[in-house]
Amino acid sequence: MNKLLLESGKYLNPSGEAVSGDIGIENGKILFCGVKPAGWQADEVIDCHNSFTTPGFVNAHTHAAMTLFRSYADDMALLDWLQQKVWPAEAKLVAEDVYWGTQLAIAEMLASGTTAFADMYFFMDQVAKACMETGMRASLSRGLIEADGPQQDQRFEENEQLFVDYHGAADGRITVMLGPHAPYTCPPECMKKVVAMAERLGAEIHVHLAETQWEVDQSMKKYGKSPVAVLNELGVFERGAMAAHCVWVSPEDIEILAAKKVRVVHNPASNMKLASGAAPVAAMLAAGVTVALGTDGATSNNNLDMLEEVRLASFLQKLNRMDPTVLPTRQVLALATQGGAAALGQADSLGKIAPGYKADLAIFNTTAPHWWPQHDLASMLAYAANAADVSHTLVDGRVLYRNGEFTTLDIEKVKAEAGARGLRLVK
Repeated sequence: MNKLLLESGKYLNPSGEAVSGDIGIENGKILFCGVKPAGWQADEVIDCHNSFTTPGFVNAHTHAAMTLFRSYADDMALLDWLQQKVWPAEAKLVAEDVYWGTQLAIAEMLASGTTAFADMYFFMDQVAKACMETGMRASLSRGLIEADGPQQDQRFEENEQLFVDYHGAADGRITVMLGPHAPYTCPPECMKKVVAMAERLGAEIHVHLAETQWEVDQSMKKYGKSPVAVLNELGVFERGAMAAHCVWVSPEDIEILAAKKVRVVHNPASNMKLASGAAPVAAMLAAGVTVALGTDGATSNNNLDMLEEVRLASFLQKLNRMDPTVLPTRQVLALATQGGAAALGQADSLGKIAPGYKADLAIFNTTAPHWWPQHDLASMLAYAANAADVSHTLVDGRVLYRNGEFTTLDIEKVKAEAGARGLRLVK
């Protein structure tokens, strides 16, 4: 199907305002917004007169297959959580586990209006396979940590092969970055190898950074510098980088992030649940840092609902700054759409409802009681709506989720496979 018309609805324009009009989609891109050109005929029409269409959300940092461990390891400190629960369970993973865990994550994201995600995990060829089969958009990286020689070499080879095989695959829906886990698990010599590979391949880098006070304290003790300063000196930011968390960053760190055009991904639910802290998002935005939103993995959240991240991001900043005007609705919605597109390196083609942009869209049904009275649809989306309001999710103009049904995956089979595999892994 080449031509799709979203007829007689309201949509979120690039400035964050709700406006009325039609949206025409042709060959996977938005052809027009507003008034349908005379003579243009669609192959399919979706009636949107009770709907609000938005750019699809971009989940700019997650570990998709961790859906297999949802609610398995709750109410623990980050390092205890990793060392006692998560890493031992992940050691049992096989490729098919990651495939089915990713399928489950994609289903959850599509049903809640997310059209793209940035993933860092293992068996990433299986993640790519799941994305190709379902039509999802993704930026993928193989998690890299310091290990004994042969094991570390294998991980680096896997990330390089992932880049060779899948960067630009599925008509550009899949892109690949390098994935050093964090400065404390991939110290300087490991990071130097990542930087060398990035330069050789022309790849960008996705890394966890300054997530906890402990991480910063350890960095100061070992190197006399913050984790941000360490990675800057190692050249990690030179080719383009996306840094998840950035909770414990100083004004000097923020200057570096801004100067090096590092795209920061804020994960409010995960940071709150693990008591990591409140990232200074308002200060980073004021300094000109690009900020996106992510859910992190389903073991530290415990869902992949980006609308929940939107609300929490705004409320957390207001509370942290004791200022109700901080991170208002239009700005926080932009983080989940335009900011996410920029984080993935696709700001010129993704994240806006405008002619020429990719038709990655979410359609919200606005008939539920919490959508009334309709004073301000953008505000209602950020503060009142919920994921269950999503009626359609489109990627490249293709409807992947329609009124509770998935068009590219068998949800009952996905739930059965992921459920059985998740229980096996934690026995």
